[in-house]
Amino acid sequence: MAILGPIIKVALNIHEYFTHVNDHHKAQQKVLKELLVRAADTEFGKEYKFNEILAEDEIHEAFDNAVPFHDYNSMEEKWWHRIKKGEKNITWPGNPSYMARSSGTTGKTSKMIPVTDAMLEAIRKAGARQVSALTNFELEAEVFEKEALALGSSTELDTVDGFKVGEISGIAASNIPEFLESKYRPGSPIAAIEDWEEKVQKIAELSKEWDIAMISGIPSWLELMLQKVMDHHQVDSIHEVWPSLSVYTTGGVAFEPYRSSFEKLFTKPVTIVDTYLASEGFIACQQRPETTSMQLITDGGIYFEFVPFKPEYILEDGSLRQDVPALDISQVEEDVDYVLIISTVSGAWRYLIGDTIAFTDVNHAEIKITGRTKFFLNVVGSQLSVLKMETAIGELQEEFGTTIKEFTVYARKIEGDFYHTWYLETDTDVPAEELAGKLDEKLQEANKNYKVARSKALKGVKVYKVPSGFFNDWNAAQKKMGGQVKMAKVLSEDKQDEWEAFVSEKLG
Repeated sequence: MAILGPIIKVALNIHEYFTHVNDHHKAQQKVLKELLVRAADTEFGKEYKFNEILAEDEIHEAFDNAVPFHDYNSMEEKWWHRIKKGEKNITWPGNPSYMARSSGTTGKTSKMIPVTDAMLEAIRKAGARQVSALTNFELEAEVFEKEALALGSSTELDTVDGFKVGEISGIAASNIPEFLESKYRPGSPIAAIEDWEEKVQKIAELSKEWDIAMISGIPSWLELMLQKVMDHHQVDSIHEVWPSLSVYTTGGVAFEPYRSSFEKLFTKPVTIVDTYLASEGFIACQQRPETTSMQLITDGGIYFEFVPFKPEYILEDGSLRQDVPALDISQVEEDVDYVLIISTVSGAWRYLIGDTIAFTDVNHAEIKITGRTKFFLNVVGSQLSVLKMETAIGELQEEFGTTIKEFTVYARKIEGDFYHTWYLETDTDVPAEELAGKLDEKLQEANKNYKVARSKALKGVKVYKVPSGFFNDWNAAQKKMGGQVKMAKVLSEDKQDEWEAFVSEKLG
């Protein structure tokens, strides 16, 4: 009989009640003011006259007028490189202890983003908010006294120039409060293992000793881990190993393409909860069971701004023009793509995180990630967002009764004409030509710009099928395996030849 579970659930319910945000605009105004006050005496705050901004009646407008947009390169070149040399009070008071190594899908080298103690505290509070929101879902009380397994990056952090360096999931996991240690799996020794295969093998060997009720991680890697556990114990369902498993907290990529393959691993209902943790901070998490959208964490040390996503606003390198409008949360509309801009307690200011989002419910501040500023496929005016692509792929799966967990696409000139070249990870027997025709049809129905492009410069669509695990093999060849690694949905031009050579070598 569960004794602690009901008590913990009541406590979480109380926490949810007292931390729930009703007025997101008011919460954001408070966050902006606190950010400016705390950073007013930093080098950044002095240059952009934060004290003068604070004296204005309309702080957001003054902030907008005074501080330019930044991307990683501009923050690094003018500000963050000074932090890495040991200078203090540059973009945030003092100096951070950690640097988050971005594991993103863009760029040729890893980014090193400051992570302050204030940011770690904000991430902890956001995590608590996420857990307490689980009381809104129909979960048995005993779930809350069981163990949770988080499959992230290694907690064995490197030391570079006096900073502890790792991926954000590894940094966050290395700072788990002591009172949660007894419930956290796989535990510190295994979490510190860098080698992916070794880590997953250890988890499989010890899995029967744990009573796991909640799991979290990027779908592609978590699915591999669950399959490894099942294979190790020679069972057909993960619930034969972890009968209490009831919650999966996902993030990093869209879950829908994985839903059907995950459901084959389960024999009991599992609640799927989406989250949005980036190297720059904990952005959002799902709060309500009646939607799959995520609520922005509007009181958690991050100030959000939103630039309408229009091709003419984006420069060739993916950064923003400086003269474009930036809206606060009171000015946004639903079903409009916005470039997400953040200012944070880690000293990122009006920072282009690289993601585009759309509001699904303005009153609840709920969003969906719609793509990346660099991942809109717009070579011939098609203006395809990742969300449009994923929706079309989902419809393709449903129509043909198949699974397409991963894909990548790019525009390629073939004999003088542009084609969209798609690679789909699927075991379906449906001919590639039929998949291409149906995919093209669905995209034309969903996107008028794509339809126009198809009548002009975009000659056609080519689809190639690759077997299950192919994208993981590619990531391994790129020396990118593990917790936070994501496949690029739109393959950059500098990777296309290498990708095609890899495909040719593997598949002939």
